[in-house]
Amino acid sequence: MKIILCFSTIFLLSSQAVFAQDQSVKQLQADANKTISKDAADTIPKVWKTGGLFNLNLNQGALKDWAAGGDRSSLSIASLLDLHAYYRKGKNQWDNTLQMAYGFVNTTSLGSRKSDDRFDLLSKYGYEFRKQWYLSALFNLRTQFSKGYSYTDNNSKVLTSDFFAPAYILLSPGITYQPCNNFSLFVSPVTARWVIVKNDSLSAAGAYGVDPGKKSKVEVGAFASATYKADLSKSASFQGRLDIFSNYQHNPQNIDIYWTNMLLVKVTKIITMNLNVDMIYDNDIKTVKSDGSIGGPTLQLKELMGIGLAVKF
Repeated sequence: MKIILCFSTIFLLSSQAVFAQDQSVKQLQADANKTISKDAADTIPKVWKTGGLFNLNLNQGALKDWAAGGDRSSLSIASLLDLHAYYRKGKNQWDNTLQMAYGFVNTTSLGSRKSDDRFDLLSKYGYEFRKQWYLSALFNLRTQFSKGYSYTDNNSKVLTSDFFAPAYILLSPGITYQPCNNFSLFVSPVTARWVIVKNDSLSAAGAYGVDPGKKSKVEVGAFASATYKADLSKSASFQGRLDIFSNYQHNPQNIDIYWTNMLLVKVTKIITMNLNVDMIYDNDIKTVKSDGSIGGPTLQLKELMGIGLAVKF
């Protein structure tokens, strides 16, 4: 009798354990099949929007006993890193962009030369006081990474720029009009701009409008900046920026212009064709003529086109 009772007890305990285990397995399966849905009460919008673009173009060529002629070898590399961080909360908005570009060309006959060099940091805060209008403050730092030269007819070179030579630092309170996400216009009647020339030889020559021997100067004037971004199609996009500045203290009728344009056309997911056109006019920037002599100010134009790797993140 005791043996029967013992087996009965073991059977009941085993059955309960199996039942409990079976329920646990079913619960795990049910949990695995659940879908997570957002709480209807959770309506907090995304405050920061960040991202960027990295673009790299590479071209190479080589010739040997080529009857049509040409350089024996050529190599060009152009790179661009474009970053952004946008803040939106209530009536406050804060836009930050950073563009860094560098490129060079190397050929057998000309050697190595810089083809692109840019560092451009822009930060703008705005408080909406009425629909599409913002009280704003803008900060901009623009310079380059390395030494730049102009080349004469006899292939000699004349130093024209260096790191922080020049550098432009701009601090500007004003008003922003932004009727849509694609377009923004900032206007300031009073803007402070610092022109910095750290290179000793360039500052001694009074380059970029500084007094000879001085490393910097301060200008006060009016400033305006317009930016435009648009998706032209599913595979093409454009972005442009136009800055203008008038120096109240010296020839205010001579408007300084800085205009950048970039067109991207996607060929595949990572292969992109790009066209960059930049224009600069500054009455304080002198040119170097083909014979090496110094000339007057003129419109500066830079155009770069290529096909290469492009990654958005």
